[in-house]
Amino acid sequence: MTYIPRLKQEYKDKVISALTEEFGYKNVMQVPKLQKIVISKGVGAAVADKKLIDHAVDEITKISGQKAVATISKKDVASFKLRKGMPIGAKVTLRGERMYEFLDRLVTSALPRVRDFSGIKANGFDGRGNYNLGITEQIIFPEIDIDKVNKISGMDISFVTSAETDKEAKSLLTELGLPFKKN
Repeated sequence: MTYIPRLKQEYKDKVISALTEEFGYKNVMQVPKLQKIVISKGVGAAVADKKLIDHAVDEITKISGQKAVATISKKDVASFKLRKGMPIGAKVTLRGERMYEFLDRLVTSALPRVRDFSGIKANGFDGRGNYNLGITEQIIFPEIDIDKVNKISGMDISFVTSAETDKEAKSLLTELGLPFKKN
């Protein structure tokens, strides 16, 4: 018996039937699904200190369970002392089982640790069924040791779905457990 992440099994058992009932899909393949999760972090101060990129890559690797890569600048910006090709951030793309595992950890252990948490805002949709979430502190993740953090910084998490509309994507993410704020 192979291991199947809890949220992946829940998607197969409950989410597909709930979304089919809500939107009236004729075929199982029409039901939207989560395709990938991209975690990215910009490190603007890395222009002066190269070690900050290594810290950012290390933190995102710990959080996601997959090796992160440094992102490089695409053009020169003289006012920021930035040259083309300099490392300026870190990102990782999660798919498959690691994606479901990360989403499970995000919903069950990380988001409840946010101060004064009352749900995530529902205005992060882009019109094509994708959702972007900004996190202000990386220390909400239990994988990060607070004593070893040199600077508190945030990150962006993008949920890419196969949904056609924002309404379908919101229903999918709500069924998967993301706690959206009530209006």
